[in-house]
Amino acid sequence: MAANPLLLLPTADGDRERIEQTLLDVVRIDNDPYLTEISSHLIKAGGKRLRPLFAVASAACSLPDGERVPYDVVRGGVSVELVHIGSLYHDDVMDEAEMRRQVISVNARWGNLRAILSGDYLLAKASEIAADLGNDVAGLLASTIAELCRGQVGELQTMYDVDRSEEQYFPSIAGKTASLYAAACRIGGIVSQQSAENIDKLTEFGRLYGMAFQVVDDVLDVIATDEQLGKPAGNDMIEGVYSLPVIHTLQWPEGALLKELLTDGLNLEDRHAAIDIVRRGPGVESALDVARTFVEDAKAVLAEVSTNEAAKALGGAADHLLDSVNAVTAQ
Repeated sequence: MAANPLLLLPTADGDRERIEQTLLDVVRIDNDPYLTEISSHLIKAGGKRLRPLFAVASAACSLPDGERVPYDVVRGGVSVELVHIGSLYHDDVMDEAEMRRQVISVNARWGNLRAILSGDYLLAKASEIAADLGNDVAGLLASTIAELCRGQVGELQTMYDVDRSEEQYFPSIAGKTASLYAAACRIGGIVSQQSAENIDKLTEFGRLYGMAFQVVDDVLDVIATDEQLGKPAGNDMIEGVYSLPVIHTLQWPEGALLKELLTDGLNLEDRHAAIDIVRRGPGVESALDVARTFVEDAKAVLAEVSTNEAAKALGGAADHLLDSVNAVTAQ
């Protein structure tokens, strides 16, 4: 599959280098190598760094093509990435996960208590950066963390609930996923001192992208193979998280059979049967229709901000989500 358009911007390599170094610098404590090792564990494991790249590209929407954004924009994007990574530390404790990003999880290596405290440390460092960037960014990051928690709690409330509805699903993904992309784009706009109108539109682009991102991710969970995903296909169903393609499939006549399979003791045979029902049903395509709408709406609002190379890359990143589905189905 083609590279994400954000990685093809003229300054992309330099921006990624600045992001990686800043992440490591922020969590390093010279007189505490132990906490430094734990808190940098997932940072060193790598990642796409989409959230800080969204902050950088959003700021670049107001600059001439090829001009590098100020370092404070990178720092703002890093603050959002630290919130994301900190939430992964906590998620892995809740899920009792043993692996994350192809490395042993923090909780599996150092235990739940240290994983929780290290996740808290990352959130604190994110807040420290945000406070240094001003009241607007500090307040935004605090509200984003609150939205993230609210979305996650909403998901927990509907675990193993075969009657989970769209009205419960969408607020959950808005909090746990879209809020971070919205915050990254908004920070890029704030730190680059764009107009209030542009900042609001960049925020909406980030929110819509984040909604599409999660819907696509949920589709991939049921259409991709274990090898393509790097984890069991249908893992969300195993964990009792019934996403949009599953919600839509449950409304189909054969959804009654799927409903019988979806329990908190989903074995391997039943998992394959459940995945097969979802793949054959209308839920995957109808969920993709929702994702396509989010992508088109995101691109439309972005076009009102800028048409420079950075804006085109952001729009291309939205299209890239749908391309990822095509790449999986083509294999």
